[in-house]
Amino acid sequence: MRWILYLVKCVLAGFVFMQLYFALQIGLWISMDPSSTAFQRAERWRLCSWHWTCSVKSKWTPYDKISNNLKRAVLVSEDDIFFQHKGVRVEDMQKAWERNQQHQQNSSPGKKGKPALRGGSTITQQLAKNLFLSSEQNYFRKAQELVITGLLELLLTKQRLFEIYLNSVEWGEGIFGIGAASARYYSTTPANLDREQAAALASALPAPKCFDKAQYCYRGSIHYGARQEFILENMDRVALAPIATPAKKAK
Repeated sequence: MRWILYLVKCVLAGFVFMQLYFALQIGLWISMDPSSTAFQRAERWRLCSWHWTCSVKSKWTPYDKISNNLKRAVLVSEDDIFFQHKGVRVEDMQKAWERNQQHQQNSSPGKKGKPALRGGSTITQQLAKNLFLSSEQNYFRKAQELVITGLLELLLTKQRLFEIYLNSVEWGEGIFGIGAASARYYSTTPANLDREQAAALASALPAPKCFDKAQYCYRGSIHYGARQEFILENMDRVALAPIATPAKKAK
């Protein structure tokens, strides 16, 4: 019985130390830019293995050097109330949970598979996954993602979170961040992206490899043109900063 208790204590201690590591790492990013993310490193290994030279591209761009067109387009595509929520959108997560349960119920009885965790993720949750976690989909990873999401929201400002996201998200095979994406697709800088270019890039985010190369579209097609039109129509309604709460009048 004692060894079981000891094992439990070791597991709990390991979990606590892991969260402390995440908190320390995030704290450093208040003033330092992340050199890479877990997802970038995994993709580099997949594409290049032990080779010294690699086609993975990433170029950091400061927040104020990124076009507001791109910022607005990404918010419409991924998380239109990013600057208003606290890291999670409970209603969206609940809908995603219901879809997952329905997916499991409709699966063939004899087939075993991983739960289809889909949707419901905010920009902060996506960032938590990209920075620290694997692409494996299970409920333990989702729980860890929520913990990291809370740490990100607690330690970093919304603008800093968005800056890191725009510089680390995937925009095609081996293309990470808006600096590399704007050069790859339009031979320009993030500051000079116009509305149509920004909407096209934002429409790619749900399936960036498919946007870049047709060979990755085998799991289903995304109508990028329709997404782009939707983004263009809604770009002007999103806020690029937290909305201040009106002060209460004194009685």
